[in-house]
Amino acid sequence: MSSIVLKQPEPSPIVACTISRDVQNFDLLIEDMETALGESWGDLGFAEALAFLNQPEANTLEFVAVAIDQTDEDDLVMLGEIINLASTKGIKVILIAEDVSPAALHQLLRQGADEFVPYPLPENELKSAIERLQKPSPPPQSAPVATGRATAGTGVLLAVQGLAGGTGATTFAVNLGWELANVEKADPPKVCVLDFSLQLGSVATFLDLPRREVVFDMWADTERMDDDVFRQALVCFEEKMWVLTAPQEMLPLDMITSDDVNRVLDIARRQFDYVIVDMPTTLVQWTEAVLHASQIYFTTVELDMRSAQNALRMKRALKSEELPIEKLRFCLNRAPKFTDLNGKSRVKRMAESLEINIEVLLPDGGRAVCQSSDHGLPLASAAAKNPLRREIAKLASSLHELGKSDAEAA
Repeated sequence: MSSIVLKQPEPSPIVACTISRDVQNFDLLIEDMETALGESWGDLGFAEALAFLNQPEANTLEFVAVAIDQTDEDDLVMLGEIINLASTKGIKVILIAEDVSPAALHQLLRQGADEFVPYPLPENELKSAIERLQKPSPPPQSAPVATGRATAGTGVLLAVQGLAGGTGATTFAVNLGWELANVEKADPPKVCVLDFSLQLGSVATFLDLPRREVVFDMWADTERMDDDVFRQALVCFEEKMWVLTAPQEMLPLDMITSDDVNRVLDIARRQFDYVIVDMPTTLVQWTEAVLHASQIYFTTVELDMRSAQNALRMKRALKSEELPIEKLRFCLNRAPKFTDLNGKSRVKRMAESLEINIEVLLPDGGRAVCQSSDHGLPLASAAAKNPLRREIAKLASSLHELGKSDAEAA
């Protein structure tokens, strides 16, 4: 009787490792690694990683995911050695960080990390990072390819400021950003929304996004900020739009200077096609910096006395400082319907008395606007047929077409 030998299947080769003080602190990372790699990955502590990377067994690794939080900043020297050792052996490094200071993050990225992903992990972000690592490096190009939008470093900057409380400035900024991010299906623009209202900013609330501690760290030391540090402070919304939220705590508006603001705007315009800035209602010293940098400075008003008086005061303030008042675009929120002849007459009288042009008429979106904000969704997702959403979508389309025409003419 011949014997039958049952051969055990060969175990899957380990192609990746997580490296952390305790991987159980990063449960979302465990889930994403299992989804992406099945059982073809392992886990190492910091000291174990240094020893393992010097062994022949490490030659099968395609990448390592180094996961750290603020408690690991005391081990920056060891972490730098791990990243540097992996890089010298041709192993790609994904740096995953939660609440790490910009200075620490900057130091580790300089050691040779190939990708950065914030923690908690945005949906599918780890998978996207792995796919980017696996792509062959593109051949060098002699010149950038025209895309019909602004070239790198010259993204379009659109600022939004309400001239009175409740005039819908943040609603307008958030939904304009979302419509621009979806204005083209085949080649959508890269869009970023910056919440510069350090005290009462609510962009995070309107999109149901977390406020990251690193935002304060970024503003506290913009001189040491680079592209990677700026990216760490951003939060991604539905993989289409990036957001710099207001800090977790209320901060004085004079905590930042015009130089701080200009550094952030320069980096944002270098990385994105459209940058939407949601400004505080208060005029501050650095408002001038945003006004000078922006292509269009939207100001939202309503058909009432407070808006009229504030619009007049805004004009006087800009003229007295010889600032570019021509960049202002007045937007009337809750504008009367086209059948409301009395309301349209009041709009005309208001514009004539203030000697301004009201160029954008935003219809009243009703309860759906408040409900979409409470649920953390843009109007396009919560109420696509809402009249306010349709008007903002038309404006986004016209802005994008104008930008393409200017790019082609240049």
